[in-house]
Amino acid sequence: SLTGSPVTLKILQNWVPRVSHYFDKEHYTYVGHQIVIQESIEHFGAVVWPGALALSQYLESNQEQFNLKDKKVLEIGAGTGLLSIVACILGAHVTATDLPEVLENLSYNISRNTQNLNMHKPEVRKLVWGEGLNEDFPVSTYHYDFILATDVVYHHGALDPLLATMVYFCKPGTVLLWANKFRFSTDYEFLEKVCNIFNTTILAEFPESNVKLLKATVRKN
Repeated sequence: SLTGSPVTLKILQNWVPRVSHYFDKEHYTYVGHQIVIQESIEHFGAVVWPGALALSQYLESNQEQFNLKDKKVLEIGAGTGLLSIVACILGAHVTATDLPEVLENLSYNISRNTQNLNMHKPEVRKLVWGEGLNEDFPVSTYHYDFILATDVVYHHGALDPLLATMVYFCKPGTVLLWANKFRFSTDYEFLEKVCNIFNTTILAEFPESNVKLLKATVRKN
């Protein structure tokens, strides 16, 4: 069951058109910083999807409600790293994770956009949903204030491991912020499963891009 009445928003044009020698570089502006993102056409995870723009914009605009300063933040399916970079600029201790084949581009984007800033140094790590969670992120050591996920739900076969990963990292006190473009019936089925497990609120909807932004927390027994 969903609670709350979402605000209706537009994804603002924070993309800055540039003449670039590289067809694959996009320029964005968030929190007063220009962010240059290198995309890769070889991997789904290496393109900026609308959910990342929506959640980046929302975090920038709602810093009092979601204060990331000095908080431990984990992004799952970080892709190009745009959202992790924004979280970093907002003062978080960020761990950006994705599949091994995406990590090189992810690391490149995160390091080039955060290297000269006075902030917590972000970490980039491999995370295959549902695999080796206890070994790589033991509960005794790793606790996150926020889990960020954008456009992690689309036509793929890893939805059950994704849900298991969300459940694994969402401890009491953790806030999961998930933004997704809803395209398929399977997306809504996944949303239903999230609602059955967590206390879930729709924070915002971006009707033009079919993006919903949700907040989920562990149910108290």
